Amino acid sequence: MPNKQRWRLELEDGTVSRGFGFGAGRAVAGEVVFNTAMSGYVESLTDPSYRGQILVLTYPLAGNYGVPASRARGSIDGPYESPRIQVQGLVVQHLAEEPSHHLSTRSLGDWFLSESVPAVTGIDTRTLTRRLREHGTMRGWLAPDSMSQDEARRDADERDMREGIFREVAPPEVVRYPGGSLDVLVIDAGAKDNIVRSLRARGASVTRAPWHADLAPLAEKSDGIVIGNGPGDPKDLGLLVTQVREIMGRCRRPLFGVCLGNQILCLAAGGDTAKLPYGHRGVNQPVRDLLSGRCYITSQNHGYAVRDGSLPADWRPWFVNVNDGSNEGIRSDNDPYFSVQFHPEASPGPQDTSFLFDDFLRLAGSMKA
Repeated sequence: MPNKQRWRLELEDGTVSRGFGFGAGRAVAGEVVFNTAMSGYVESLTDPSYRGQILVLTYPLAGNYGVPASRARGSIDGPYESPRIQVQGLVVQHLAEEPSHHLSTRSLGDWFLSESVPAVTGIDTRTLTRRLREHGTMRGWLAPDSMSQDEARRDADERDMREGIFREVAPPEVVRYPGGSLDVLVIDAGAKDNIVRSLRARGASVTRAPWHADLAPLAEKSDGIVIGNGPGDPKDLGLLVTQVREIMGRCRRPLFGVCLGNQILCLAAGGDTAKLPYGHRGVNQPVRDLLSGRCYITSQNHGYAVRDGSLPADWRPWFVNVNDGSNEGIRSDNDPYFSVQFHPEASPGPQDTSFLFDDFLRLAGSMKA
């Protein structure tokens, strides 16, 4: 529950929002981003794509259904997307102090306190969101009001948002998840656990490898490759881009990118990416399939996008965001390489595009045969 201590969120443009702290008592700094989903805070808070960021929830009520029991060490069971809270800090309008759900074992505040992550309630998050939409995503400091501006900027904990952030969220070593006869390599630079769960639910065995491992030998032993999501700027992952380019030249396997994986595949193919003004973070982003013309509602969490005009001649845009026209997927004309900017594995939230895993595994199975 709130500790009744006054806290503030200060943006780099000087905007200050005040509320009451809950969770850890330490100051933090990071890029301030917003998510428009009405539910799914457990999944969002453990999504490695949010590593190092201060997350603002636009829906005014948070914590009302509590938090389920911690999962066993080494487990990838849902609804958690990783073993820990990944956000740098959290900003909500109203914290529900007495959650109600049959699976709840603790409150949102208790969870944040146990993992030493700070949060603040009592801030008008919709006004804050309008500020971020008008002026773009910016850096911010979350700190007790008793701490001066100079102290907050000097002492606040902040993550290295270049290569260091990707090493924080990647597994320390290769992990094997036995399943069916098809073997899929998941390249992990912050991949959500539900990507692995989605593949295993469809009968695949999964080899999960950190992005900085020697990937080409693992790719040659696999029947298909998935490049997962993750935080930060894809251009800070030069080593991974080089390795994916090498894989594309050495072994012809189905290659499926998700979120960050869409951007990595684009860069490996010779294209370019760019930062969006405030990104896409929510569960209601409409995208259109340029091949079929069909629209889907998708879950998204990203701050960068592929530049359509930068794609090589033998690559095509596949999906487009209906709201702003930005790229939402690419595919090769000549090879079994394709990717999407949204999350087909997302749950809760729209599952409209989960069929993409079925298509990927069918292709992997037919090429293996």
